[in-house]
Amino acid sequence: QVQLVESGGGLVQAGGSLRLSCAASGRTFNNEDMGWYRQAPGKEREFVASISWSGGRTHYADSVKGRFTISRDNAKNSVYLQMNSLKPQDTAIYYCNTRPFRGDYWGQGTQVTVSS
Repeated sequence: QVQLVESGGGLVQAGGSLRLSCAASGRTFNNEDMGWYRQAPGKEREFVASISWSGGRTHYADSVKGRFTISRDNAKNSVYLQMNSLKPQDTAIYYCNTRPFRGDYWGQGTQVTVSS
């Protein structure tokens, strides 16, 4: 059974930093592009960042460009999201998935709350 388990969320003040992790199990994702997505209260889930299977190409939503950095460690079957200069509008549940995403791969996500 494929599982993507997100961790690293928490409560942080505006301007602070968090590092999210996504650990995959059940199969290898080393040959797939991966992404981070988020869903804020009352809003639809949206794309945040993606990384190619080799790690050589990354792509970011305009709202996080210059503040967030996506990376991966294929030896650990894991993906990461370093979030700096956090803003209250970054408050959401953060999920990892393939890019494009697969509906049956959504995990529980990790809650990020940024206070002003």
